[in-house]
Amino acid sequence: MTCVKMITNNKIMTNTEIISKLNVLLADYQIYYQNLRGFHWNIQGKLFFELHAKFEELYTDSAVKIDEVAERILTIEGLPLHTFEDYVASSTIPVTKNVHDGETAVKTNASNLSELLTLEKDIKELAIEKGDGGTEDLMSDFIDEQEKTLWMMKAWLK
Repeated sequence: MTCVKMITNNKIMTNTEIISKLNVLLADYQIYYQNLRGFHWNIQGKLFFELHAKFEELYTDSAVKIDEVAERILTIEGLPLHTFEDYVASSTIPVTKNVHDGETAVKTNASNLSELLTLEKDIKELAIEKGDGGTEDLMSDFIDEQEKTLWMMKAWLK
């Protein structure tokens, strides 16, 4: 990846580290999205209707976030990852297969959300340090929403 510099408040800022972390986040979101699709398609049991709809809501939201992350990378003059090979190699979220029961799906989703939140908070702190307000704002929006979603997932599991 090339070193990209922006001038902000008369100071030169290097974006390489932010771009790298945003690409990991992009990969994580792609795996998270696909895991959610699998839960949506394969969920079975008495909670089918409730969880089928919830997973669709979550993967629809994730598709929007994927686009926002990729566009942020482009905005700060980076190159977003765009192959499944790159996503699997870069993601910190494991690929999940053959989950059919609601409790396992929700536990896995909560774990995936926790992983996303950890990375988003790390990116937010880096963006603050580097003076990248746009990335900081994007992460703040994601964090606020996902903390609430994670709380709801944990409440559902009790």
